[in-house]
Amino acid sequence: MSLRGAAALLLAALALPAGLLAQPAAPGSSTLRHAPVTLPAVKATGPMFLDPRRSRIGFDVRTRLGQRIEGNFPHFEGRIEVLSDGRHQVHLKMFTRSVEIPGKDRYTGWMRGADFFDAQRHPAVEFDSLPYDPDTVAQGGDIQGRLMLRGVSHPEVLRVERAACGRPGYDCDVVSRGTILRGRYGMDNWQLALSDRVTFVLRARLSEAPKP
Repeated sequence: MSLRGAAALLLAALALPAGLLAQPAAPGSSTLRHAPVTLPAVKATGPMFLDPRRSRIGFDVRTRLGQRIEGNFPHFEGRIEVLSDGRHQVHLKMFTRSVEIPGKDRYTGWMRGADFFDAQRHPAVEFDSLPYDPDTVAQGGDIQGRLMLRGVSHPEVLRVERAACGRPGYDCDVVSRGTILRGRYGMDNWQLALSDRVTFVLRARLSEAPKP
């Protein structure tokens, strides 16, 4: 995933002892000015991988009474391919047998069961994006792709938020969301109790950045 911008570091002058900074320049001497030092932008040439320790993939669905039910996928895989034309392509795989609603065993059982993710028959949810401009990660925007859920595939969209730092994925999360209609994937039970809309939320961090 290509990362834009350079993060400004402290001026080299701040590394000088405080007493030296406070002393006026001697007559006839020149004052040394230090230019800011910056980190180069990270440009990947090979595949990048989600860091499973620092990344989070979750989802939420609302009841018809407005209660928000939040779950997460403790086990997942994520890979970003760098294509020959410079564009990127993301592949996500979330394992449903470990999906959970923290602190709610009953809801967790529902989510893993046949009426929702049906983990026994469909152990993974997968998203494969179309090629996209890597600047989308820094500037924000839509990433088009296909979601495979319960053996059914439909085109869906991940909406990426504008990055909060110069090296998204390394110094800050890459945050994206995608909302689907669960009925399109055969998850059409509990319509009187649960909304049809399910929103997936990805907070991604990448493995160690390549050396500049």
